[in-house]
Amino acid sequence: MAAGPSPHDATDIPRDGWVANLPRALRPYARLARLDRPIGTWLLLFPCWWGLALARERGLWLYLLFGLGAVLMRGAGCTLNDIADRDLDRQVARTATRPLAAREISIMQAVGFMGLLLALSLAILLSLNRAAIALGVLVLVLVAIYPFMKRVTWWPQFFLGLAFNWGALLGYAATAGALDWPAALLYVGGIAWTLGYDTIYAHQDKEDDARIGIKSSARLLGDASKPWLTSFYITTIILWALAGWAAGFGWVFGLGLALAAGHFVWQVRAVDLDRPDSCLAVFRANTWVGWLVLGGLIVDRLAA
Repeated sequence: MAAGPSPHDATDIPRDGWVANLPRALRPYARLARLDRPIGTWLLLFPCWWGLALARERGLWLYLLFGLGAVLMRGAGCTLNDIADRDLDRQVARTATRPLAAREISIMQAVGFMGLLLALSLAILLSLNRAAIALGVLVLVLVAIYPFMKRVTWWPQFFLGLAFNWGALLGYAATAGALDWPAALLYVGGIAWTLGYDTIYAHQDKEDDARIGIKSSARLLGDASKPWLTSFYITTIILWALAGWAAGFGWVFGLGLALAAGHFVWQVRAVDLDRPDSCLAVFRANTWVGWLVLGGLIVDRLAA
């Protein structure tokens, strides 16, 4: 029998807050969709909004629609992840109290919930243009394979980046009706960004992951992680700058990127990769990067 989870780690599920005030039957589903931990939704949503802004979308409606879609698709993706990882989650303290790992709901209930979220997401997708619909269907392949990558590659963070930044392509196509180089550069830069922040995140579980045989960039890079984080974030800024330049954005967007670059410097210097609380705090701070890039795009467009 496998040893229990490492005692120094803590569950990632808050037991108080607004979810605790829901009817008891609804709480496992809210936690399964991570509604009590919105950071993942923001990290999924920002590339969508960047894609819209890069294509110079002026209406508020698409931003709101993509916001709802991000909540639904993140919930569906997390449900699939928890179905696939339920036995592994029981062996990691941070995830041991997730609803499926703790047997609060059955697999069939989780599958039904995931089906509902996917159906609602499809309804949103079908309101977009053909290019966006095609991209929305294609991303399901990435969503489906990501939960299994930690079993076969040291770089599951790369596959998370492929899926989580797909919204850059989708948002751009929803406005422009097709893809172009700015969207591609934004997307690849987002993948590098995810490699950075999710490597930081993965350092929380490196001891438990090593014990149960789960692979991650945090385990692979180990003590050399900080130089790699620096390279990921430098790549991110360069590619995002090229995306803005290719789309005709100017110095205001550049200022937003400069501030984001400063935030990356702070992340690399501030994070203590041997302290789960430090890793989590720096990971969560990436919402600032999202707002800085989005603000640079929108203000630059308005100033043009």
